[in-house]
Amino acid sequence: MKRICNQCQTEMIDDCKVNVQGGMNGIKISQKKGLFKRVSANPKGSVCPNCGYVAFYIDNFREFIK
Repeated sequence: MKRICNQCQTEMIDDCKVNVQGGMNGIKISQKKGLFKRVSANPKGSVCPNCGYVAFYIDNFREFIK
């Protein structure tokens, strides 16, 4: 899936790794889906090579649908 920059409509570069400086665990997105079940994902980043805009996304977003 091609991502298009919201600022300048240029095709973005996908699959960039996201790190938090000084943090050992990084970023994780999670959702509780019942008493004992939880779904989580590590976000990736897209970068626009034209203007530098950055967007986060996850590959398995369908797992978050209730």
